This record gives sequence, structure tokens and C-alpha cells, in this order.
Amino acid sequence: MSEGGGILSDREMERYRRQLMLGGFTGEHQNRLKGSTVLVAGVGGLGGTAALYLAVAGIGRLVLVHSGRLTLSNMNRQILMLDSQIGESRVAQAKKTIEEINPGVAVEIHDERFTPALAGTLLSGADAALSARPNFSERRALNEQCVKKGVPMVEAAMNGMEGYLFTVIPLKKTPCLNCLYPEDNPEWQELGFPVMGAVSGALGCMMAMEAIKVLTGFGRPMTSHMLVFDLLDMNFRKLKTARDKGCAVCGGTPV
Repeated sequence: MSEGGGILSDREMERYRRQLMLGGFTGEHQNRLKGSTVLVAGVGGLGGTAALYLAVAGIGRLVLVHSGRLTLSNMNRQILMLDSQIGESRVAQAKKTIEEINPGVAVEIHDERFTPALAGTLLSGADAALSARPNFSERRALNEQCVKKGVPMVEAAMNGMEGYLFTVIPLKKTPCLNCLYPEDNPEWQELGFPVMGAVSGALGCMMAMEAIKVLTGFGRPMTSHMLVFDLLDMNFRKLKTARDKGCAVCGGTPV
């Protein structure tokens, strides 16, 4: 990550004035955000929401990866796309919307599946990554490459009214995705789980906040705990986590 994104302009100071009123959140924090790049793996209800709130917070650059075109069944959770855009590339529409909302954000898009090779390429120059794909294979590809390259990753997922969130910082002995979920759930199907749009949106907002904390040093990321919640009865819990020293992915990484 660069030391900053340059001196904040008067327009930027006004755009971000309300968050700069936060106790402890300074112009230096804002400048760090401006100088940062985040890779967003998935721009559905979860990743799309996170990308949007990173953009309005003042992130400097977003790299969006998501394959396929917008469908009608996506529309109960999409906040970056319109009904009139059904049938068009999802990442192309996400880029257009974000740039219209905040022209100061640079947006790079890739309309393709997330493979280990692609992850390795796109993580070069990234300061953090968001794991928001609806399948294990792409999440594991991102996790493995983040561990390999030492890039912090915010991991979050939801199913129905439930969700979880934690942050992986490879060089600080935090558990990676494989430590906590070494095996895939055979019942998990990419398009087979229920989604309430407001649940994915709420989790996406928390995901964006975790990334902001990692990038700026403001606040404490969720690195030694996992947040789990059930919005059906508003039950929130923080579960303590630990790294598996025998993990096939991060067990041999240096500290």
C-alpha cells in the first residue's frame, strides 16, 4: 500500500467531511484509503454492497471480478444494477454505477471465474481482498493466493438469515479460511441457498468496514474472532478462533 493517495482536495474534504468527524479518524486515515487498492471477488448482494460502500468511503481503486450476466433472480439483492440491465455483464454495470456515484474511484473489471492463476495476477498491487464468491473453489483460490502473497483478506458468507465474518492477515498468525473450514460442505450448491437481500447487504456493509480498518489502521479488524449472526432473531456472537499450525494452506507461512 502506498503511504497515501496525495493531498486531499477541497472537494474530497467536503465529500468525506462527515466521516472525518469521527473521533480518531483523521485526514491521514482518509489519505491511506485513497491510496489503497481492493480486489473484490464477487459483486453480488454481498460483494457489490461492500464495493459500493468502499467507493463512497473514498477507496482509491477497486478491482472487480465476477463472471456472467445479470439475471432477474439476482435483482432481490443487487444495489449496483438496474432491471433494464438484465442480460448485460454484471461487472460492467457495477463499474458504471460506482463511477457515477464517485468519479474519484478507479475501477478495473474482469468478467471471468476466479482461478488461482487469476488470483495470483490480480493480487499483485492489491492491499486487501474481499472474499464474496458463492462457491468454495473460488473462495479457496483467493484464500490460498492471499496467504502466499501476504495480502489481507476479509472473508464473509451468508445463508438465509445467517452469516459469518472474519479477517485473514497471513503474516500475523491469524487463521485462514482453510484453518476454519478445511473441507467443503457437500450440501452447499452455488445457486442452491436462500438469500434475503437485506441480509447480504448488511453483511456487505460490515465487510467494507473491516476492509477500511485493515487499510487505514482505524479500529481493530476481526482477526482473532469470527462474527456469526442470525438476523431472524438478531442474535450476534463473537467466536474466538485460532490458527491451525498444520493447515495445508497457511501452516508453513513465515511470521
